[in-house]
Amino acid sequence: MHWIGIIAGIALVLIVLVLALIGFLYLTRGTPVHSVRAPGDAEGPPAVDDPLFCDTIALLTKTPLTPGHRVEVMRCGDETYPRLWADLRSATRSITLQMYYCQPGRMADEFRDILLDRARAGVRVLFLRDAFGAGPLPEDYIEALKDGGVQVAEFRPTRWYELHKVQHRSHIRVVVVDGTIGWTGGFGLDDKWFGDGRHKDQWRDTNVRFEGPAVQQLQATFAAGWAEATGTLLTGDIFFPPEGLEPAGGVYAGLLHAAPTIGSTSAERFMALSIASAKQKLYVTNSYFVPNDDFCDLLTQAAKRGADVRVLTCNREGDVKTTYYAGRTRYEGLLRGGVRIFEYQPAMMHAKSIVVDGRWAAAGTMNFDNRSFAFNDESMLMALDAELGGVFERTFLEDLEYAEEIRLETFRKRGVVDRVKERAATMVSRLL
Repeated sequence: MHWIGIIAGIALVLIVLVLALIGFLYLTRGTPVHSVRAPGDAEGPPAVDDPLFCDTIALLTKTPLTPGHRVEVMRCGDETYPRLWADLRSATRSITLQMYYCQPGRMADEFRDILLDRARAGVRVLFLRDAFGAGPLPEDYIEALKDGGVQVAEFRPTRWYELHKVQHRSHIRVVVVDGTIGWTGGFGLDDKWFGDGRHKDQWRDTNVRFEGPAVQQLQATFAAGWAEATGTLLTGDIFFPPEGLEPAGGVYAGLLHAAPTIGSTSAERFMALSIASAKQKLYVTNSYFVPNDDFCDLLTQAAKRGADVRVLTCNREGDVKTTYYAGRTRYEGLLRGGVRIFEYQPAMMHAKSIVVDGRWAAAGTMNFDNRSFAFNDESMLMALDAELGGVFERTFLEDLEYAEEIRLETFRKRGVVDRVKERAATMVSRLL
């Protein structure tokens, strides 16, 4: 009996160790795509002007792209919030909102007052806030919204019996007004988003306002989160009105809702396909730029094909130092491979956008890191349109006027302290 107890104890320890290893691997998993191939096609994956491109993107990201959209690009708080507040105040039937990052302040107060006004007018107002990113909103703020008729739900709160969900955050931004106007982008509720994005403490961000069928895709994204948080699945004309499917412009577009899974994610496939399609120009703007080895290879392969590949990211004053230094461990290899890298100087660069060959463009919440590819729910408006692509391209080039280019010969001379920080940060890059 004594030996049986010992064997049982050893077995229990082994089981615990195996479960701990599985848990660690689960928490640090990456994404599996390492290349993009088109066997039998000498020209490789379809370029953005190939009729197959949109079908390929739609099939492999599971996101239909359709004509009939009007899209406007907002590059800072001064461009975003007056228009956004006006849209919210115009609501007559419904407002649905899903926000990751919320902090008390002037912006949050104005947001609350508009929602309460619309709720008093009989508009159905639903607000889904991430338990982590929106945690700083005080309880009396939330109670004021609820008392005023706003339905508020918390997404994935931290509970002991749901700890397996903690690393999966809803990084999504959703604003849908009357089922016909949609907004997504990098913005949140915090006063640092006020301003022109060209001065210290005035974050530079890219947000999109759009009309057309993709608004209902954004609404469906909200409905999925609301169903998880409350148990109620929304449907019906109030949230999905027939007029929301009517053409509003000439842009071909779709709303990507990227969600975590065990294997390849739609976020990863979207980014890999976008990079592999670049023939002439690939401009990436991303606040948290920490590509893994495979995505570094995809970027350098695009440069070797002759594409002008440029990346714009934040500088050392960025808000997440670990991410900044982890990203810099990739600089030397990318620079050697022909990728040009720029760090935005005036303020925090928080935008997440990409434009390929002046036609294929996307903006939203997805960072260029493992967290966005593997762990987070993300929202990206994807669009194929030469005029809109030109707007993204001009915006990128204008931002470069306020950026410092990282030169290989200079970067190699960086100090020991920076190198140590980079090595330390890259050890946790899977979690960033």
